[in-house]
Amino acid sequence: MRLSIVTTLYNSAPHVREFYERTRRAAARLTEDFEIVFVNDGSPDDAFAQVIELQRGDARVVGVDLSRNFGHYKAIMTGLGFCRGERVFLIDSDLEEDPELLAEFSAQMDARGCDVVYGVQAGRKGGWFERASGALFWRLFNWLSPVRVPANLITARLMTRRYVRNLVRFRDQEVFLAGLWQITGFEQVPLSVTKGSRGHSNYTLRRKFAVLVNSITSFSNLPLVLIFYVGLAISASAFGYIVYLVARWSAQEQPVLGWTSVIASVWLLGGLIISFLGVIGIYLSKVFIESKRRPYTVIRKVWRRGADERDG
Repeated sequence: MRLSIVTTLYNSAPHVREFYERTRRAAARLTEDFEIVFVNDGSPDDAFAQVIELQRGDARVVGVDLSRNFGHYKAIMTGLGFCRGERVFLIDSDLEEDPELLAEFSAQMDARGCDVVYGVQAGRKGGWFERASGALFWRLFNWLSPVRVPANLITARLMTRRYVRNLVRFRDQEVFLAGLWQITGFEQVPLSVTKGSRGHSNYTLRRKFAVLVNSITSFSNLPLVLIFYVGLAISASAFGYIVYLVARWSAQEQPVLGWTSVIASVWLLGGLIISFLGVIGIYLSKVFIESKRRPYTVIRKVWRRGADERDG
């Protein structure tokens, strides 16, 4: 198999058939030996029913039906594990990324001889809040993590078989895919693309913050190091203040007043202690989750010609 196209489905019913037609035409311009792998991530609509219908008419369509919604990143990793192509084109099915990018990515890979050609937004889409929060996310992550991830990555990327084979060896339970893409290594070449917009983003401020916390704690121990240094600085400041109080009391022979400042200091230190314990708790919870070694996903059925309609 020369080429695999991998995508995931969640509330994707309005786009499935157009995505299939455009992707099929784009792939056929490069080779007739290809497959299109659809991973159903517990989509509540009839998106996967459409895929089954397409699969019955086109042997190149592969359907991987997950037992429930496991999340976008885990569904992607599952699809990458099932694909068989010498080259693998990963793309979202919502058509915000054009399937026709395949030809441009393939030409770049041929010219550079690299293992990955990945898309980067030429200009981040959305309103000012989405753009500002996105820029802040990448700056914080790259500041706190030793892994440097290019800002404004998109899902669309073309990868060689050896890159994908090594990528799926990572079994992180708390998946931050952009980080895994980078630490897999090999030569990776960015390509500036324009990403469209079809509806509102599902990433609320709360969800973006959760992704930020997960990504940093998955790839960096710097927050733990910062806790140590902050504690050291507070201890040094407290010791210095105690020396000052003792010296003043010795010189003036009177107690130092400041009940309000004492209470404020207690609240400040109490808040710091609680927040620091929370950070440590996050890392401990990750150790707990990773130690279970649960599978990424549970597969209900795999629909593939010659082995279709079999249990996963």
